[in-house]
Amino acid sequence: MADVRRQTDRRWIWVGAVIVLVLVFFTVRNLTRERLPVRIADVERQSLLSTVSTNGRVEPTLNYELHSPIATTVEAVYVQPGDVVPAGKLLMKLDDIDARARVAAAESALRTAQADLVAARNNGTPAQRDAAASEIERSSLERDQDQRSLDALAHLQTTGAASAAEVDAARQRLAAAQSTFNAAQQMAKNRYSAPDLARAEAAVNDAQSSLAAARQALDQTSVVAPIGGTVYTLNAGRTEFVQQGAMLLQIADLTHERVRAYFDEPEIGRLAVGQPIVIKWDAKPGKVWHGHIERVPVTVIIYGTRTVGEVLIALDDADGGLLPDTNVTVTVTTSSQPNVLSIPREALFTQGGQPYVYKVVDNDLVKTNVHIGTPTLTQVAILSGLKEGDQVATGTTSGQPLQEGIPIKAMR
Repeated sequence: MADVRRQTDRRWIWVGAVIVLVLVFFTVRNLTRERLPVRIADVERQSLLSTVSTNGRVEPTLNYELHSPIATTVEAVYVQPGDVVPAGKLLMKLDDIDARARVAAAESALRTAQADLVAARNNGTPAQRDAAASEIERSSLERDQDQRSLDALAHLQTTGAASAAEVDAARQRLAAAQSTFNAAQQMAKNRYSAPDLARAEAAVNDAQSSLAAARQALDQTSVVAPIGGTVYTLNAGRTEFVQQGAMLLQIADLTHERVRAYFDEPEIGRLAVGQPIVIKWDAKPGKVWHGHIERVPVTVIIYGTRTVGEVLIALDDADGGLLPDTNVTVTVTTSSQPNVLSIPREALFTQGGQPYVYKVVDNDLVKTNVHIGTPTLTQVAILSGLKEGDQVATGTTSGQPLQEGIPIKAMR
């Protein structure tokens, strides 16, 4: 019996020893295992700006394209590209021989149309009216003569000296004479109908319009500056032939410009009228211009391989330094959050739509839900869940995923 008790005690001693060894093993392992190296960042206050950058093209607000009014040659050019000129300055002279001929032809056509209208309103020209009066007088005399002949034959018929046939023939001649007289009177009074008068008036209007156009074309052969500005495009030189409608030059007031920018479709919803813009031109490094959104997109278009919306940007400090049609970079500030708590974007995670971070507490990671504001490209505003001075994990140096409750080795 004593031997059995000693064997039982010996087994319990061994079990206890094993348990102690296991506990010692795990305690030593826990104290000596390598901690997970984690990059951390401080929760701090700063001003966050959310921006979007894209490309744009400069265009003058007041821009004039001057075109050739006729097909002709250039007689003289008085400016060069880049010249600043006052309004009304003669810039170019075109050969005007054809233009003068067109004016002369239009003046002749107008005089003819006006004469026709006067004739229509006065029932004919003076010669036509004189001829009509002569015709009335002649037909009146013939009618009176035929009337007397008829009266004489009718008297002779009563005495048997004239036959009934002769009287009938005289009566027919009188009727024809009366008809001729009536027609002459009608022609003298109503030579032109109402439609004839309307056509004559329309012809005068057309001739006046043609003359005005011919004179305008003649005036435009002397190409003058419509505004004070800079000649920035010159497409024709002296003695060159230009087609009708060909652009001769462009002039603009470069102190009043705007930028037409092209924002990708996903960014359009962040844009609003009045948002501030910074403009840069690679040709002038270090120089910036400022503006604001004047008009947001109303539709999207295909621009190369992109689907974009066109945005008009008014320049607030245009100084003539931006040339028309140059390509620029524009950056719009879509939101501004002054003095807010923020963390790097890589420290923010989401699960089921809920944003959270791994907060560093006593060298351990604690999963902490947060409420965020508008993010920028690199930072996220924290509205609640963290306080200034807290530390959050942004990732591991070994590529392992972050986990709650594991010991870490913090690294900057």
